[in-house]
Amino acid sequence: MRKLTFLIAVLILASCTQEKKREPIAVNYPVTKKVDTVDTYFGTEVKDPFRWLEDDRSTETEAWVKTQNATTFGYLDKIPFREDLKNRLEKLWNYEKLGSPFTEGEYTYFYKNDGLQNQYVVYRQKDGEEAEVFLDPNTFSEDGTTSLMGLSFTEDGSKAAYLISEGGSDWRKGIVIDTKSMERVEDTLVDIKFSGISWKGNDGFYYSSYDKPEGSELSAKTDQHKLYYHSLGAPQSEDKLVFGGIPEEKHRYVGGSVSKDEKYLFVSARISTSGNKLFMKDLSKPNSELVTILDDTDSDTYVIDNTDSKLFLVTNRDAPNKKIVAVDASNPTPENWKDVIPETENVLTPGTGGGYFFAEYMVDAISKVIQYNYDGKLVREVELPGVGSANGFGGKKEEKEFYFSFTNYNTPGSSYKFNVETGAYEQYWKPEIDFNPEDYVSTQVFFDSKDGTKVPMIITYKKGVEMNGENPTILYGYGGFNISLTPSFSIVNAVWMEQGGIYAVPNLRGGGEYGKKWHIAGTKQQKQNVFDDFIAAAEYLIANNYTSKEYLAIRGGSNGGLLVGATMTQRPDLMQVALPAVGVLDMLRYHTFTAGAGWAYDYGTSEDDKEMFEYLKGYSPVHNVKEGVEYPATLVTTGDHDDRVVPAHSFKFTAELQEKQQGDNPTLIRIETNAGHGAGTPVSKTIEQYADIFGFTLFNMGYDNLPNQAVLKEFKD
Repeated sequence: MRKLTFLIAVLILASCTQEKKREPIAVNYPVTKKVDTVDTYFGTEVKDPFRWLEDDRSTETEAWVKTQNATTFGYLDKIPFREDLKNRLEKLWNYEKLGSPFTEGEYTYFYKNDGLQNQYVVYRQKDGEEAEVFLDPNTFSEDGTTSLMGLSFTEDGSKAAYLISEGGSDWRKGIVIDTKSMERVEDTLVDIKFSGISWKGNDGFYYSSYDKPEGSELSAKTDQHKLYYHSLGAPQSEDKLVFGGIPEEKHRYVGGSVSKDEKYLFVSARISTSGNKLFMKDLSKPNSELVTILDDTDSDTYVIDNTDSKLFLVTNRDAPNKKIVAVDASNPTPENWKDVIPETENVLTPGTGGGYFFAEYMVDAISKVIQYNYDGKLVREVELPGVGSANGFGGKKEEKEFYFSFTNYNTPGSSYKFNVETGAYEQYWKPEIDFNPEDYVSTQVFFDSKDGTKVPMIITYKKGVEMNGENPTILYGYGGFNISLTPSFSIVNAVWMEQGGIYAVPNLRGGGEYGKKWHIAGTKQQKQNVFDDFIAAAEYLIANNYTSKEYLAIRGGSNGGLLVGATMTQRPDLMQVALPAVGVLDMLRYHTFTAGAGWAYDYGTSEDDKEMFEYLKGYSPVHNVKEGVEYPATLVTTGDHDDRVVPAHSFKFTAELQEKQQGDNPTLIRIETNAGHGAGTPVSKTIEQYADIFGFTLFNMGYDNLPNQAVLKEFKD
């Protein structure tokens, strides 16, 4: 029966790919008014006709959003298989998901989702008793858009502080509870942003925030981050400023963390997303001053642990791939650092647990884990369950067992219980999901970019897919901010591959897969390298018959949205569909919104100098939409509460495309209401969004029916 089903699927796929493209759905775009706004940069005038869309509080912008959504959903409603995609996504999504357990005080806690719950629920249990609900974010709001975005316990586990986000905003509220009675112990804290909670004993904690900006809290500039200490029971207005707030010395990202023995406070201060100053405070001495460990932002450095006064730091100072060093707290500056785990040719991301270091290395974006003692002596290499991504190697110093997870593009994440003394581990939990990894293949290839740089890419698809150039393919990328794309399973990608689709992820320059040098090679006036890498990835897929222009979609979010916007405006001939999500698309003004100024390390700004302005203008998607060009079918996605990359980027890009698009390819924008940059998005909204994205993509590749109807028949039966 399975062989027959597979044969039917292949025949249907073959017949669909041979069909002629049918008539497109007609779209009557709303007329977006234009204004006469002109900015002058170093003597060059730049028109900004859609500047008015930056005002997220105006009734005009609100009306524009409603009209655009009506147009978009009017189009999506006509896609015949959109509901089938939604049903399949729901079916595959509906399995129990379980996070790794962790111990706080008398209880073991874990996160769990029964299947289609909008938010994960936090459970706890004690001494083998039945688990009980500790926090259920699904009860925080009726529509599931208020999410749990942080949870921190006191050392004895008697109190907990948790952070919530409303409507996807980066602004958080903080709530403190007694874990035994589950009662709140004080009023809700507000205006916390880009912050965790770090307790000092049971009496208070450190957190970070900005002053609320003048104007819109969702778009106005915020560039003066501050660290506060909050005493339990005292009003928030009396919280003590610990660091920041000096007008002439702006630090856009400030964080404070208390050492596990609660002897030290470590303060990290950043001007941008890369590089930090580092300070420490001896909490055992009343009124002690902050001591400088690093007074420049030339490296990314943090304290990972300490043994009494011996500090262990992770740094890329003079070590682009990172290393661990040790120093005494009495003389903590760099000239006194001693290597514990030296730099290697692979990028290091370490954890601690059971009194050991666990050094996770990326080898061509694939995990390798090595265990060391605190003297830097090799204990063992941990043999992982397969080729992919391992996460969670770490726990408390006194615990001799902890849990880690493992996944890759075609293997749903499972968790394992690990013994730090023996190195043995056993599977703790494996998902029961209607997906068989053995039916899929994931391979890594290397291709040459425009300048000859070798770039890796992992390509995943269902076994038996014929490389005939007619496979629907999503090329996904990011390429920025030292962020690494490592293999991980995704339900939405599983549905895509189930339909005969190919999913390809290149590790572009600008990311962190090969350390700081790889990151720098995709920043400022080398940013074009990132776009060239992505273009070369597309060309590789086409040249090797994975797909063709007619069946290729490019997708990315945030900085990846910029990647898609720049690629589609530079090479509109290369793809059939473009899917920029929550993208940074106006490169001349990005730094004027919320915390955008902190991204200048990667991008530079239009105010730096004439050369930087001209470079940014040369690739800024909003400024490079040309008259009379046939751009790919484009579905822009964003959230109306996105206060990280404000939706005005997407609004203005869409308006430019709709005005200048040549031909019948649709240019639409899907604006999720009461949603932000992505984190904490309810499952129901995510399923609807991907049904729309995949439906739009396949329909504009020429499909009137889903490629693999046999799969749909199986789950309907």
